[in-house]
Amino acid sequence: MSTSTPPSPPAPPARRSVALVTLGCVRNEVDSSELAGRLSSAGWDLVEDAADADVAVVNTCGFIESAKKDSVDALLEANDLKETGRTQAVVAVGCMAERYGTELAEQLPEADAVLGFDSYADLSGHLDAILAGERPASHVPRDRRRLLPLSPTARRGTTVATPGHGSSPGEEAAADARAADLAPASGPPVLRRLLEPGRPWAPLKLASGCDRRCTFCAIPAFRGAYLSRPPEDVLAEARWLGEQGVRELLLVSENSTSYGKDLGDLRALEQLLPRLAAVDGVERVRVTYLQPAEVRPGLLEAVAGTDGVADYFDLSFQHSAPALLRRMRRFGGTDDFLALLERVRALAPLAGVRSNVIVGFPGETEADVEELMGFLEAARMDVTGVFGYSDEDGTEAVGLDGHLAPEVVEERRERVEQLVEALVDERAGERVGERVRVLVEELSDEPDESGADVVVGRAEHQGPEVDGSVDVVLPQGAPRPRVGDLVEAVVTGSAGVDLVAEPVR
Repeated sequence: MSTSTPPSPPAPPARRSVALVTLGCVRNEVDSSELAGRLSSAGWDLVEDAADADVAVVNTCGFIESAKKDSVDALLEANDLKETGRTQAVVAVGCMAERYGTELAEQLPEADAVLGFDSYADLSGHLDAILAGERPASHVPRDRRRLLPLSPTARRGTTVATPGHGSSPGEEAAADARAADLAPASGPPVLRRLLEPGRPWAPLKLASGCDRRCTFCAIPAFRGAYLSRPPEDVLAEARWLGEQGVRELLLVSENSTSYGKDLGDLRALEQLLPRLAAVDGVERVRVTYLQPAEVRPGLLEAVAGTDGVADYFDLSFQHSAPALLRRMRRFGGTDDFLALLERVRALAPLAGVRSNVIVGFPGETEADVEELMGFLEAARMDVTGVFGYSDEDGTEAVGLDGHLAPEVVEERRERVEQLVEALVDERAGERVGERVRVLVEELSDEPDESGADVVVGRAEHQGPEVDGSVDVVLPQGAPRPRVGDLVEAVVTGSAGVDLVAEPVR
């Protein structure tokens, strides 16, 4: 009786490496983290430096002109590596690639591919094809708001590609076996890989897209209509992040106050916050990007009254002159905003408050600027970003009358910026004597001027990367905290937005 030799199993694919270069906001960081999870589960080696990678994937930002320039520069820099033979291919993804697609590909032939959000689920296949000498068709832009029903509650169960929302229905089972190390102990798979392991905070996406129609903003057209992540998916990812050593969750979206409206429950965020704060390993939950016109009393109370949720209010005011806000298709004004801040501080007297404002919007008058400056003086915010208006492709504001000369916009921006710098310095000085809980993020290599050991972190009122930091000066012989530890301290000084503190003895 003869026997046949069983066929040999197929050879595993050759290892190939990829570097993810991320530009723009923390929402883009979440998207890159998901792409890293997808590629890792498909057998790619993730490397930090594009010079060491077979493929450099640049996750671009398409928000404002300066961010778009940074994205183009990053693509050209990666192409320089390709020309020296250190990198084989350069691929553009992200908001700028989604927004401009074929136009970007024509103007930037150095990129081997320009891929939109719909390509994320099979990014590994696209990269393999590129390494094999193929050139995938460039993404054709479209208005992503039209991909979802107009009614928010009709959007449940959608299969539209939504970056940062994890695996989608019908996706192949890579999230089962190959990505087992990325999944939490229970709940749906979390197809994500942290790009900065060891950092004690991480962004966690609540939702994507926006249903508002601010005349200066192009984001809804390329990010799409508002789509909340189901609470159980958010919680599953929070548990996974806690298992990775993340101590602070930064909840991100285009508009966190809208969370749950497409799920049929506008109180969904209020109900989710206590559950997130109870996740093992998580010490602090921080909510970002609250739309002032949509802030509900219940949400204020949930943020201020839930242990483990930071007393932190990231309120997108944009301006305070009522007539100008109407031209922006926004609501409220100086009196409404000050009343909102009064309610915030009645609930949480030491709350951190930050915002952004646009100066030089079409039709802005000198009286509008004076009203804005008066509002900023009365608001006593910890941080305010000041931006000069510039036209954005496809926005309604481009066609508005009353455009100001660029030099006028810049003069007003500088004037408001100078005021904000003084106000921020003054507000930080008011915090001297306060007791703060500092999340340690960095261990300084150098002692301070007195020779004391210093660790650097953030207090509850400070968001990561944009709101300053706290230098905690340790007493002689005191044990040194580790990154991720929480240190109780008292503020002893300030320098601009940054604070100096000493541990509570």
